[in-house]
Amino acid sequence: MSLKISDGIKLNNGIKIPKFGFGTYNLTDKRETFNAVRAALDAGYRLIDTARMYNNEELIGKAVNESGIPREEIFITTKLWTNEHGYDNAHRVFKDSLKKLNTGYIDLFLIHWPSGGKRKETWQAMQEIAATGECRAIGVSNFTERHIDELVESGGTVPAVNQVEFSPFLYQKNLLDYCRGNGIQLEAYSPLVRGYKVDDKRITPIAEKYEKTNAQVILRWILQHNVIAIPKSSHEKRIKENADIFDFELEEEDMKKLNGFSEGLRYADDPADMA
Repeated sequence: MSLKISDGIKLNNGIKIPKFGFGTYNLTDKRETFNAVRAALDAGYRLIDTARMYNNEELIGKAVNESGIPREEIFITTKLWTNEHGYDNAHRVFKDSLKKLNTGYIDLFLIHWPSGGKRKETWQAMQEIAATGECRAIGVSNFTERHIDELVESGGTVPAVNQVEFSPFLYQKNLLDYCRGNGIQLEAYSPLVRGYKVDDKRITPIAEKYEKTNAQVILRWILQHNVIAIPKSSHEKRIKENADIFDFELEEEDMKKLNGFSEGLRYADDPADMA
């Protein structure tokens, strides 16, 4: 599976999203955030992921706008937080995020969590937002199969993306198969398990085989499952290192080994518990 950092995946509405991106959770310091996003863009990242809850949309927009890279080459995702569900709120929040980013349009707008109590009317508003042209695609985050079925069965558009925790230690195969079967692109946040499992000794021999780091093996495993990976770091060296995964390919036996590491390990809430 030959891949390049510039490769994209076509979503169910026909637009392309980069296969590899940069997460910005917990990046709020002005200098740190600006430098990290610029370092990612300089390293070839073209997908930048943020959210209302991260409180850094203005900083992300500034870094993108001052990068010198044409806007159409950068894919920006933001998300609507749980206390902002609802038809009117979704419209208002989108306009506010668009203003803060100051990037002309938003490429992907997600419902951050299924909790909030007003999923259906929120999704109705998001479909209207997508029809305006100010948002190129809409989707969800942390949704289970049940939550997605609810949206679609109510007459809604099938989400373009479902962004969830996904790693060798949380290999959500059933959800991945469901999304594939329904034309929904799965995207992995916290792909490096927030650093807690990067040094797992079971990965080290695989990494040594390919002369790569454990983190690079994990990220490559995600890409070879045709899942988008959005690792986050504030360090330029690590940002570059995370992107250095396009010159090797994991063999099938190593993919299977990594598949077998799944232990249901989560660091965010389990959305299955959300009504």
